[in-house]
Amino acid sequence: MRLHDFLPPDTAATRGAQELVAQFHSPGLGNHVQRSWLWAEAFAAIEGRTGIDHELLYTAALLHDIGLAPAYDNHLLGYEEAGGFVGEALTAGAGWPAARRLRVNEVIVRHNWPSVDPAVDPEGYLLETATGLDISGRRDEEIPVDFRREVLAAYPRLDLAEEFGACVSAQSQRKPHSHARRLVDGGLIGKLAANPLERL
Repeated sequence: MRLHDFLPPDTAATRGAQELVAQFHSPGLGNHVQRSWLWAEAFAAIEGRTGIDHELLYTAALLHDIGLAPAYDNHLLGYEEAGGFVGEALTAGAGWPAARRLRVNEVIVRHNWPSVDPAVDPEGYLLETATGLDISGRRDEEIPVDFRREVLAAYPRLDLAEEFGACVSAQSQRKPHSHARRLVDGGLIGKLAANPLERL
């Protein structure tokens, strides 16, 4: 498994997602969303999952934290819900039909669920699994260590632990009803610090 095995689809939606990441995310968060896509594709390959909508998965992975950006922060909705609507708007502009636009919203929202049933939402499952690895280190040993190192060399973690922890903590304080509060109450800060990817 090598980095060049996974190439992002080249479509209007994926290019638009790339532009939003470059404009509104810090380098640390930008690298995080890129790694999340790569981990998702790696889990799909390792688990032998077929029929994955790779354009949908890539677009959702790149936009899954866009609701943390001040320009897209919603004063009521959780950041994953705000990001889901950004995904719908972007893919509407890219010409996706309504049902597929709803799917990108669902995948982004579900990345913050405690778990996602792959039989119900394979792309949502892959993104939730991938972000669980990148944030908490969950299931890290299932990804070949050489591939983990290659991904981290291309997209280093930088100050992700500090930045992401601060962003989600602020969201949890302002939106105590949100998944951000569940994440913080569940030990997010400690999990970020203990993530084995920080020391690989």
